[in-house]
Amino acid sequence: MSTSWLITNLIAGLLLPPVSLLILGLIGLAMLKRRRALGRSFIAISLIMIWILSTPWIAGFLLDSLKPVPTALTGKEADAIVILGGGSIKDSIEYGGDTLGRFTLERVRYGAWLSKRLGKPILVTGGAPIGGLAEAEIMRDSLMLEFGVKRVRWVESASINTRENARNSAHLLKPDGIERIYLVTNAWHLARAVPEFEMLGFKVIPAGTGYSLPQPLVPLDFLPNGKALQDSWLALHEWLGLLWYRIRN
Repeated sequence: MSTSWLITNLIAGLLLPPVSLLILGLIGLAMLKRRRALGRSFIAISLIMIWILSTPWIAGFLLDSLKPVPTALTGKEADAIVILGGGSIKDSIEYGGDTLGRFTLERVRYGAWLSKRLGKPILVTGGAPIGGLAEAEIMRDSLMLEFGVKRVRWVESASINTRENARNSAHLLKPDGIERIYLVTNAWHLARAVPEFEMLGFKVIPAGTGYSLPQPLVPLDFLPNGKALQDSWLALHEWLGLLWYRIRN
């Protein structure tokens, strides 16, 4: 397992809800004897924020705030399709080994569909931060064996984050004269991913997956659930990543 990947994700886990809010609540609990009013405030803020972030309405709003407006793709805008890895499942029992995680599967499926529709070559990028097979290798095999893509032209299997996805992909694409790309990832990830490739001189055409048309609000949109909390975590993780990349730049 990559030490830098582990440290980065550990820090992010502590800063993001629900862990950060649970820590705030525990601090408030510890303060009740000495500073009762402030302790109660901390506990109340913790519970209220967990409730709010667990509602589908707020979670959807946070994710949508990251998504660029989708555009029609004709095949004339770029010369290659870059599919970013988004996690894998290690030692999957039903598949007898490592396989695609949820987000990587969504990206691979859309990338395969685009490739067949637009006739563009594919690059897959993603390493193995938790050990096992590199995400890019699993993605290549899935594209060819499960989605009927005849060939994956480039396989970048060393990167462990979005910034490395861009840098390592550039080493493969630039020698072949590729400077215009369709960037395939989840729509909420594009805000962080697109600038990383643009800084390396690529003209990037966002090709996000996971869009949906607005739906009328219903009472269930205000009832907390686990999926909504996960979606809120994803959105806040991306905003935190954007902030970190800007600080590093």
